[in-house]
Parts: sequence; structure tokens; C-alpha cells
Amino acid sequence: MASERATPFNPVSLALDAQRTALETMTDATEQNSELPDALTTVETVDVGQTPSEVVYEENKLELLHYQPEEAGIEPEETHDVPILIVYALINKPYILDLQEERSVVRRLLEAGHDVYLIDWNEPSRMDQHLTLDDYVNRYIENCVDVVRDRSGQDAINILGYCMGGTMSSMYAALHPEKVNALGLMAAGLCFDGTGGVLEQWGSAEYYDPDEVTETFGNVPAEFLDVGFALMDPVDNYVSKYVRFYENLDNEDFVENFGRMERWLSEGIDVAGEAYDQFLTDLYQENKLYHNEMELDGVHVDVEDIDMPVLQIMGEYDHLIPADASKPFNEVVGSDDVTTIEYATGHIGLSVSSSSHEEVWPEVCEWYADRSETDEADADAAAEVEAVAEEAAAAAADTESDDVTAAEGEAVAETTADEPDSPAVDTVDGVGPTYADRLHDAGIATVADLAASEPADVADITGAPVSRVEDWFEQVE
Repeated sequence: MASERATPFNPVSLALDAQRTALETMTDATEQNSELPDALTTVETVDVGQTPSEVVYEENKLELLHYQPEEAGIEPEETHDVPILIVYALINKPYILDLQEERSVVRRLLEAGHDVYLIDWNEPSRMDQHLTLDDYVNRYIENCVDVVRDRSGQDAINILGYCMGGTMSSMYAALHPEKVNALGLMAAGLCFDGTGGVLEQWGSAEYYDPDEVTETFGNVPAEFLDVGFALMDPVDNYVSKYVRFYENLDNEDFVENFGRMERWLSEGIDVAGEAYDQFLTDLYQENKLYHNEMELDGVHVDVEDIDMPVLQIMGEYDHLIPADASKPFNEVVGSDDVTTIEYATGHIGLSVSSSSHEEVWPEVCEWYADRSETDEADADAAAEVEAVAEEAAAAAADTESDDVTAAEGEAVAETTADEPDSPAVDTVDGVGPTYADRLHDAGIATVADLAASEPADVADITGAPVSRVEDWFEQVE
């Protein structure tokens, strides 16, 4: 019977093939090993956070950076008056948003013509362990917002909060809506009702008491947090990524990118103990922000007061802050202008993946631009003011010539004199100097004048959102 084997078995050939394969493997390993020292040097010396900036405000450890597009060689086709303040998390350094030129969120915003500021929290000292979320939101963020408002001449600015910074930004927007023009929330933890993934399970009150950590350490050590994050995907964080690194030692771009990420991961930031305790207890364990029960220093953080445009940017494969820990927040805020971008990447990929910079950030830049066109709004408001003034002048002329007798005029004067003085319109919470000036120009100078007006007319005159104007009227009713 003929053999089905195509060629007869040759033990000598088999041995030679095995020997050749072993030799090739050894040769490849030798070549890889010879490249390892240079690759490690690259990893240790790689540059990060290179977009030029200047420190324009300091408080405690905090530094407020203002980026300088001219020095970066960036010349946008158009610019936008309303600046963007980036609020990063208290964990890790913020240069993940400016990791390298082609993967820099900061540069994408600058290239789109936005004026960009960023809060660098830096590392808290032992004396900072009692800093609370109220300190971060109502003191640090508030002071930085006021600096940016003053430098830009804008009553309200744009905010972009990333991760824990997004959570704190939402609290700030709820407490100070008159100072926020548009709110961007990037991978922000906002709803924890079985939606927060592994971190929510690990942080459950059933298994974890943050008090024990802060009582032991004061501030929560970066190493403590880093190990926890790494154990969420131990195979990739402790094995696979180093295998990929070894396999790509001859790829300079890969080695540099690897080095930048490893440097960022290794430069963790301790977290102020009291703020960490509040964050775990009030948000992860009790879900107070989503249920609109959150308080900072006894003041209610009413999420229904978040009435400005809101943008949610989420990673479909984010295992730190799953999209389901962000999206439900859209249903409880007071804004009727809510946009969601959910992209196929992870928590860090939102800021550093090449596809995110091609697909996500142009859309984000456009979203902010569409909501920062103050020149057009001012022109419309000025035209409305002029039209109202012309109508008032015409009505006054008609009244003087046709309708009002001298006796009636005296009666009106006497009635006016008897009426108590009404407070100025800028005493209404949320009516800042710019809105007050526009109202004055339209003849609405007092609270009584405002109460006698129509909300729709006031919205047209000021250019303010209708929801904000309705809040003014609720205060004067």
C-alpha cells in the first residue's frame, strides 16, 4: 500500500531544521539585546509636556499655566474670545494632556484657536492632608476661574474637566453657573450605581473603609493608588506591555511613546487625605452627586443648576471610569444643551491615542467654538438694545405729544416719588456686570424693572440662556 506522506520522513532534515530555528531565535535575541541599552536610555530621557506655558497664578502647591501658541509656532486661522480652563485630576501629573506634539490635547485646542489654561495641582504636603473637596472646588478652582475671567475680560469661561477633575468641575458648575459658559466632562466619574466598574466594587463600603487609609498615611500615597490601578489589568500592566516593548526595540517611535507613558505612570501624585475620603464616601459609596444630595461645607451642590451647555467625552473601553458612570448624569443636569461623544478607546486613550486626535478632538474643538462666539452674541444683543431704545423713544415722544397732560405728568411724578427705591438689577444672583450693562442700556436698571419685563425679552437683550434668565425671575417674584 502506497504511503500517504508527500515525502519520506528524514530524521536528519528534522534535526537540521530544529537547529536552524534555534540559531535564528538566538540571533534575533542577540540583536534585540544589543538594542536594549539604547532603548532604555531613550525611555529614561524622553521629553514630555513641551508646549510653552507660563505660570500666571500660584496658591499653595497649585500652579495655573497659560499656554502660549505663538512660542509653540501655532498660528490658528481664527481665535475665540472665551478661554478654556482644563481641570485635571488630583492623581498623576497633567502632562498626559500634552504628552507629545502630535498627541497633545493642549495643542489641538490651541491649533483650533482656543485660549488654554490648565491647573497643575502638584503634590500635597503632609500639612495638606486636611484639604477637603470644598477647598479644591470653592477655593482653588474658584480662584483660578476668577483669574482667567479677569485676564480674558469674560464674565463666564469654558471648563474642561478630566477624570476626577471632571467630577470637581461639575460641582463647581453647579455652585457657580454664572461663571461657566460651557462645561466639558472627559471620563468623569458622576454616577456610581453598579455602573462604576471594578473600582466601584473595590471601593464598596462593604469591603473598604477609606478612613483606615487616611488615618494610617495622612495623604494617600501614589504608590498605593498605582498598584490598585495596575491590578485592574495585571497581565497587560505587568507582562504584555513589556513583551511588546521588547519586540519593538528597533522601532524608535514605539520606544519613545513607551517611555513617555512609563514616565507618566511612574510620576504619581499623593492625594490629600480628607478629599480622598470624601470622594470615596460621598461619590463612590453613596452616589450623592447623581442623586443631587451632595454638599460641600454644608452648601447643597444642586446639579439642576448646571444649565450651561454640557459635553460628555467618554471611552467605550474605559475600565477606570466606564461610560455608564458618566452618561446617566446627562439626565439630571439642568441644561437642555447636552452632547455626548463616546469613542472606542480607553481612559488614557482619550488623551493620547492617535485615532482620538483624529476623530474626537476636532469635534470637541468645534463644540467649544460654537459656544464661544461672543462677538455675534454681543452684536445681536446690541441690535436688540438699540431697537428697544428706539421703541421707547418713539413711545415717549407719542406720549408727550398726544396722551399725557401736565396734570397727569404731575400725578405720575408723585406716585413715583412715593414708591420705595428698588435694588439695582445687578443684586440679582447671576446678573454680572456685562448682563447688568446690557439691561441698563435697555432701560432695565432695577429689580422692579426686571420683574415688569418678559423673560424672553430679557434673554434676547442679555444673550443669556433662557434657563438662567428664568432663574433671575424666580428670585424677583
